[in-house]
Amino acid sequence: MNKSLKELLHILPELQPGERKIIGIDGLSRSGKTTLSEGLSNCLIEQDIPHQIFHIDDFVVERAKRYGTGHEEWFEYYCIQWDVDWLRQNFFDQLRGAEELRLPLYDRETDTRTNQHVKLPPSCLIFIDGVFLQRQEWRNFFDLMVYVDCQEDVRLERELRTLSKTMEQLESRYHKGEDYYLKTVNPKERADLIIKGDDEE
Repeated sequence: MNKSLKELLHILPELQPGERKIIGIDGLSRSGKTTLSEGLSNCLIEQDIPHQIFHIDDFVVERAKRYGTGHEEWFEYYCIQWDVDWLRQNFFDQLRGAEELRLPLYDRETDTRTNQHVKLPPSCLIFIDGVFLQRQEWRNFFDLMVYVDCQEDVRLERELRTLSKTMEQLESRYHKGEDYYLKTVNPKERADLIIKGDDEE
């Protein structure tokens, strides 16, 4: 078990009967968020702790709705890639009380969204990993926020290797959107815990 995972496990809130706690795993592109959440899930399974993990990238809208919209590319990434208000009302706002969620999950191969039903235990830890989690519309739903910090050169190497994007595409869309997030939201300063994501994913 790596140091980052131990740090996170150490601060997880204890559950009371009938209680759900929502934990965010925030961070910029390719910082190691999903790797952390997958390792965390394995540990919680071993400890028989009820939990559910969601990936915010599973909820992006179809390509035609987020590319070529007439807006700047960074704006498409930050403001349009997800239906922010829909998720606030139909996902985040339902996490504490709903027995079952009906969520449109995105399929990258077919560029379609299909509704799936997710049942939640009455008592569980709910983890959500993804970029921009601390935006104003969502941040108050979390009981605990973790920020995965990663050196820029490490993230860039991962992006070039896994995203099949040119440097120009990364800068005009992803990096500008993330710079806007850093400047307007200050996610590192708002987080309850900052952990390192520099180890190879």
